[in-house]
Amino acid sequence: MSLAEFMQHLVNGTSLGSLYALIAIGYTMVYGILRLINFAHGDIFMMGTYLAYYGILFTPIPWYLVFILAPLLTGLLGLVLEKLAYKPMRGSPRITILISAIGASFLLQNFGILVFGGRPKAFPIPGILDTTLTVSGVSVDLISIIIPIITIALLVILNFFIKKTKTGMAMRALAKDFETASLMGININGIISIVFFIGSFLAAVGGIMWGIKYPQLMPTMGVVPGLKCFIAAVIGGIGNITGAVLGGFILGLGEILLIAFLPNLTGYRDAFAFVLLIVILLVRPTGLLGEKTSEKV
Repeated sequence: MSLAEFMQHLVNGTSLGSLYALIAIGYTMVYGILRLINFAHGDIFMMGTYLAYYGILFTPIPWYLVFILAPLLTGLLGLVLEKLAYKPMRGSPRITILISAIGASFLLQNFGILVFGGRPKAFPIPGILDTTLTVSGVSVDLISIIIPIITIALLVILNFFIKKTKTGMAMRALAKDFETASLMGININGIISIVFFIGSFLAAVGGIMWGIKYPQLMPTMGVVPGLKCFIAAVIGGIGNITGAVLGGFILGLGEILLIAFLPNLTGYRDAFAFVLLIVILLVRPTGLLGEKTSEKV
């Protein structure tokens, strides 16, 4: 393998890892506060991509505004999902909330099949983004460079929000001790709604970039990426945002470099994520940056 080919694979792996990181943040934020695995998160990712698809094709709104409005609407969808599927279950046994999350996932998938149809659709890629650049003999899609830049920018904004604002401090307080934070007068329901909105917003941004990078839309398109992003969150240490980002990049780079160096294993690309998950759980069950926490029944 030449240096140019290796650099090309490195760019593609970084791009894929950026997408995984964005979506994994939603998993880890919800778990950090509610100790809930939101298995409908991958389907929220799917809904955001379809909203952008229909917004570009069937409205007069410019594509760059659609790329802003679609994540905002998806954030509202995540907020509604929390109000209807999770809030009524708060205080119930963990298994009840888990079943509710799985039910919400199937509901969104079947809603997508009913409304959008089961046939794959081609995502309308804006012409300016459908270009290829050649740098020092390395040919890469422009979107593969844009994705990490957008991801880093959003992560910097999110990090500032969590560490420097009162709402962010309230989120950290809830993640540290839910009961004590509620006794201190923090608006629990409001903070949880904000967490779901942010997570769903980021998932939609990831979904739009996923649609540009891999332009085939299906109502079940969020299942495998959703599982992989959950794995990325676990690898990094679920509940830790930095860990989710680290896990996303490890998983994305690992997948691309695996098939680059061992092309005969291309068919086992998805299996790599699950093998890595098993190894991490055996070696470090809390993840790379996770901390041991006492589970409350």
